[in-house]
This record gives sequence, structure tokens and C-alpha cells, in this order.
Amino acid sequence: MNIQQTSSKIRCAIYDRVSTEIQVQHGLSLDTQKELLTEYALSHGYEIVDYYADEGLTARKKLQNRKEFMRLMDDIRKDRIDLVLVTKLDRWFRNVKDYHNTQAVLEEHHCNWKTVLEDYDTSTADGQLKINIMLAVAQNESDRTSERIKVVFEHKKRNQEHLSGPIPFGYTIVDKRLQKDENTRAVTEDIFRQYFSCLSKRKTIAYIQNQYPGLSPSACQISRMLSSEIYAGIRYGRTGYCEPYITQEQHLKILSVCDSKTYPSTKEPYLFSQLMKCPYCGSGMTGYVKKHKCKDGSITSYKRYRCAKKFGRHTGGVCITESRIEAYMLKHLYPQLEDHIYIIRKRRIQPPKKEQSWKIKSEMERLNLLFQKGRIRLDYYEKQYQKLERSLQQERKKQEVQTPPAIESSDAGRKEISGNWKMLYEHLDYEHRKCFWKNILSEIMIDRETHKVNGFFLLDDRCRN
Repeated sequence: MNIQQTSSKIRCAIYDRVSTEIQVQHGLSLDTQKELLTEYALSHGYEIVDYYADEGLTARKKLQNRKEFMRLMDDIRKDRIDLVLVTKLDRWFRNVKDYHNTQAVLEEHHCNWKTVLEDYDTSTADGQLKINIMLAVAQNESDRTSERIKVVFEHKKRNQEHLSGPIPFGYTIVDKRLQKDENTRAVTEDIFRQYFSCLSKRKTIAYIQNQYPGLSPSACQISRMLSSEIYAGIRYGRTGYCEPYITQEQHLKILSVCDSKTYPSTKEPYLFSQLMKCPYCGSGMTGYVKKHKCKDGSITSYKRYRCAKKFGRHTGGVCITESRIEAYMLKHLYPQLEDHIYIIRKRRIQPPKKEQSWKIKSEMERLNLLFQKGRIRLDYYEKQYQKLERSLQQERKKQEVQTPPAIESSDAGRKEISGNWKMLYEHLDYEHRKCFWKNILSEIMIDRETHKVNGFFLLDDRCRN
């Protein structure tokens, strides 16, 4: 909008802002502020250039997050505004640093500001001092309010209460806590059931939206649900926060699959596209279809894998055929799984020692208490505290080298591929073969020298790590 300045009128911008708390407590809604400021501008003969309103934003947020404030500053830099009207100082600022930074821009472009419900004057030294004092007081009040809110939130977290924000799909609030919503429970359970049958977010989204028209969450919402820890009963780092839809192991499995996921440029399915890393640069290897013209003139095609960043990071690279990878896996999967299960069972015979660091930490706290009460000297305190710190470091090193306890998924994996599994595998269609490997493997290793498969990791190893 082009704004032409008139010589007889002051060009005025009206800025108003509310946070939810202020609007509820004092009734200073956007409409109320706008009415007061408009009436003041018209009564003084100002020309109103535009209205700028930030709703639901605290003044302590970064200025970049206040979109209307930033639009106002852009118009000021374009010399379209002579005066900014606000109701009160705290609607304008609650931060001394932000005030001085903004004031420098206003002065550079000869723009003033005025509060209609308070008396401030920036033209005198006393007026500037008053503004700085009031901003310091407002900033301190905001900090104290923030501290009180944090204490309340921590109390709610300990009591496993829902704090704020949207309620996760599949849950409802009962006595301030999250519980499964019977109206959406079936859809939520089917989301996770379908995902673990194909290990693909895209296919899960397509299935759910087709199966539950009108009841299904949006595609973005389903994608967030599959990666959210809340559905494993975890929130704010606390387990057992609410009744879970999946186990913690299943949640870790989803994350591990998503972390290694790569998307080819075509919609052609590939068995191992998310399982291999380039031995040169570490990027994921993606699949492509290689076409070959035979002597008889016919065209054959087969699937291969190459580095997704091959053409941007390095000239040489690995290209390996899918059929060779599949043949290697069919040959080596069961023997390696047998070795894996043997190692895990051996670990169960010799369980790791219990961690003793909590005893050392307790002794350190007791030592701190004795020193604070003046019952021990400083030199004795420092000597004993350093000794305890060394003991704590040694205990942590012991825990690092100890083998973690085994999980039951390996035996489950053995059962899954026991019997005449190769014959059953041959009868699977392509999509189910893909799902089979994604449920078993976490990574396939490629040798940099020979460009051949030289090993692999099972999925439960990655989840445990």
C-alpha cells in the first residue's frame, strides 16, 4: 500500500498486543486497545496509516516472533510513519535491550512513540531515566512470573498432569491426566498396527485415510504420532506418564527405521534402500533401475544401489545389484543370528553388577551438608570431595565397559526365521520381502575396496544401543 505523507497531518501507526493472561485478567483485548488508540488518534487529528496487532504473544518473546511488530518496523524504515501509538509501555516492551535497539531505529527515521494511558517523554534525560526504570521493573516482574510458572509446571509434571497445548490424538483428559479416548482408540491402535506391518509412514497414512474417512487424523499428524514418545507412555523424560499404545522397544524401533530412511527419486520399491551407507561419505544409498539392451534387441532391467550424494561429493562410488545383496543375506542371516543368540545367552549367565554411583553421590551430598553447617574444615572438605569425585568417575567407567542386559527380541527374531523360512520367503511378494528385511536388519555394510557386502547388524542391536 502506497502511503503519501501530508504536510498537515502526522502519520500515525497503531500497535496493540495481548497475551492470553493479560486479556483474561485485565480485559485489555485487541478490540479494546484498538478502540482506545483509534479514538485518541482521531481526536488529535492524526492520519492512521495502518493497524498492527500481535495476539497471544508475550512481550518477552523474541521480537522476530512478533510478526506484526516486524511489519511495523519495516514501515518505519521506509519512512512511512511519524508516530507509533500504544496503550501502555508493557504492550510495547518488557525488555530494556529490545527498547534501546528499537529506539535507535526510531530515532534514525525520526519516528516518535506515545502511550495513551501513561505519561512518558523520551525528549528529556529524566523521561528516558523513567522509561529505563519502568522497563527494568517490568522485566523483573516478567522474570518472577516465569519462575512461578516453571515451578507450577514442574509440579504438574511430577503428578503426570497435562500441561497445555493440543491433546494428542487417541487421548482425552480425565482428572487433568491423559487417558485413552475410546472414540479414537481403535483408529490409533490401527495406525501402529499398520505401521509395524509395513514399516512405512507413507503407506500407513494412505491406509488409515482410506480406511477411516472423516475420522482419520491429517497426514502430518499421523507422521508426528508415529515418532512421538507420548504413545510409548513417555513425556518430559518420565516413563509411565500415561497409558501407552506401544512399548518403549517399539518406539525405539520406529525411530531407528526413520533415522535410516532414504527416499528414491521414483516410486519404485526397493528391498534395502534404507539399510546401506556409502563407505566413502556415509550418506544413505538409494535404489535405481538399470536398463540393459540385449543382443537380440530386447531391454532388460534390474535394480541397483548407489550413494545418494555420489554426484555432489565424490566421483567414484559403490554400485551394487539388489539380487546380489539378497543372495548374501539369505546365505548368512541364520548363521549370524545363531552366533548372536549364543552371545546374548552367555551374557544372561553373568549379569552386570549393580550400579553403585548413587551411594557415592549420597556421600557427596552428606559432605556438602556438613560443610555448610560448619562441622568440617575447608581443607578436609576439599580432600574428601576430590576423593569421592575420583570414585564416581571410576564407577562410571566400570558401567560403560559392562555389557548391557540382553533383550528378548533376539529370540523372537530367531523364532520368526526358524523352520523352512527360505521356502516361505520365496513365496512372499516384493512388499512383504521388503517388510521382512526391515524387521530384521538395521544396517548392511559395504566394503570400500571390493564394493561387496561384508556384514550386517540386526535391528535389536541398534535399538539397544
